[in-house]
Amino acid sequence: MTIQRIPGSLGLPFSTAVRVGHIWELSGQIGLDPATGRLVPGGVGPETKQALANIREVVETVGSSMHDIIKVGVFLVDITDFDEMNDAYSSFFDTQDYPSRSAIGVSGLALGAHVEIECTALAPSRGSQEPQTLRERQP
Repeated sequence: MTIQRIPGSLGLPFSTAVRVGHIWELSGQIGLDPATGRLVPGGVGPETKQALANIREVVETVGSSMHDIIKVGVFLVDITDFDEMNDAYSSFFDTQDYPSRSAIGVSGLALGAHVEIECTALAPSRGSQEPQTLRERQP
């Protein structure tokens, strides 16, 4: 089976996304603005929106979509921010077609983020061309 990887953009030791078979596993995204490389201001709501915008960029780059996301993991530094995160989160998905999700309270996140979001998405099966940024290896 071929493994495809999208390298991380920050030079850190992880891939942004890895495809095995018909599944993409995306690494966690925080609310980093790609233009500035800094967390967006405003706390968990704006950070959730930016993290999901970053996820949307990755899934679209690999030929999938937000509709193809099947599982989401949300990590919150303060679980009392759940409602604010949930409000921002819900605007990124069709209300009749949410992916499954877990939300977990954690003691801290990279760069002082309030929220981190990871997900699993289906890879396109419609013969679309793979992005040029992928590296392949045969195990």
